[in-house]
Amino acid sequence: MQTSLFLVAAALYTVCAFVPARLRIGVAIGTAVAWLLHGVALWADVIAPGTLRLGFATMLSATLWISVAACWVENRNVALDGLRALVLPCAAVAAVLPIVFPGSLVPLEGKSTLFSWHIAVAMLAYSTLTIAAFHAVLMSLQESRLHTRPGSSPQGWFGGAIDRLPPLLTMEKLLFRLISFGFVLLTLTVLSGIVFSEQLFGRALRIDHKTVFTMLSWALFGLLLAGRRWRGWRGRTALGFTLAGFATLLLAYVGSRFVLEVVLHRSLA
Repeated sequence: MQTSLFLVAAALYTVCAFVPARLRIGVAIGTAVAWLLHGVALWADVIAPGTLRLGFATMLSATLWISVAACWVENRNVALDGLRALVLPCAAVAAVLPIVFPGSLVPLEGKSTLFSWHIAVAMLAYSTLTIAAFHAVLMSLQESRLHTRPGSSPQGWFGGAIDRLPPLLTMEKLLFRLISFGFVLLTLTVLSGIVFSEQLFGRALRIDHKTVFTMLSWALFGLLLAGRRWRGWRGRTALGFTLAGFATLLLAYVGSRFVLEVVLHRSLA
């Protein structure tokens, strides 16, 4: 059943990504339906009695699922049609990944109840910072169009969406709001992984590539917020730190899991 739901959700995401902005209500309804179908499919795929199905595809799909919700809510408050044009195609691809790469079942027997909370907070952190990365890409495109002579760059549906974005200062405020919230969640993820490592994973904390990349990402986002607070960092510096932090965070889990599951064919259990 979940396979069909994943495919329908992906199709709806794709349609909603390319529907003209003037059909705002239709886009909102279609995106909401796709998001609900995607969520039901994820729940049926991941949750099983006594086990969780985890893997890079599931993680990426769930991250984009939460990101779509954040995009939907954010678009209700501020006109961010360009964000829809970036997020929904990525969500469409992410929705079908669990069909191709199902991951592996992780038994919950013997694991602390903190394990599920750790996974949930980590997912929220990754999703919030994913939206921040999309937001940074939009700002970069928006800034480049400001330095382009009128008529010299192609308009198209995506160019029109970029032109309808709020002013860069408003976009920057939204970006740092997202990064601040994501950094708090990432800090909770890191702290829970360090302090409760034995209860969560049944072993002491190991310094592996996942830990190193996560800590590096946390340091990059923390440095960005500190630089913003005391040095007034903004513009390209802020965008560079945001994208670097996101890329590092992506490598921490999704990248390493992709190598383990797809290249090396190792399970999580």
